[in-house]
Amino acid sequence: MKRTIMIGLLLAYCQMYGQKGNSMNKVDQITLGGGCFWCVEAVYERIPGVQSVESGYAGGSTANPTYEQVCDGTTGHAEVAQLTYDPSKVTLEEILELFWRAHDPTTLNRQGADAGTQYRSVIFYQNEKQKEIAEESKNTAQKEFSVPIVTEIKPLDKFYKAENYHQDYYKNNPNAPYCSFVIRPKLKKLKLE
Repeated sequence: MKRTIMIGLLLAYCQMYGQKGNSMNKVDQITLGGGCFWCVEAVYERIPGVQSVESGYAGGSTANPTYEQVCDGTTGHAEVAQLTYDPSKVTLEEILELFWRAHDPTTLNRQGADAGTQYRSVIFYQNEKQKEIAEESKNTAQKEFSVPIVTEIKPLDKFYKAENYHQDYYKNNPNAPYCSFVIRPKLKKLKLE
């Protein structure tokens, strides 16, 4: 009982006086689709302030979809990466500024050789503030493109984490052909490797 009270008092003290520890920092999440989730994951795992990146599926109608189902293009899901980040270290505006540079937001349902609705460009927001920031960011980014941005901005209904072999794909498979010919050049272009 005494230990519980002491921990509670310590937490209250840290909150009141601005002490920051990993467990005390406020974190936020945003879910982004920019083609293959392996690429999106590899980009954002290198960004300071992004605490975790999980590959998964969002935006469809099938509950608990598998990779094979999503690849068939019949579930309505997009391949996405869900970022958990510390807004005191990296803002949503900064995350989205990189998003527009990390893929081609002007191609409908395609990124390079990856084609289908599962590869669409999409931002899934979790609240109205994120929606507002995403829309402003899209309007700002449009100035850099000669053709319209087709990125969807939609509320996140449900995120389904992808199978374990999709997590940390680039880190775990750096010599796989997709990593060598698609992800690594993207990271070099963005000066992240």
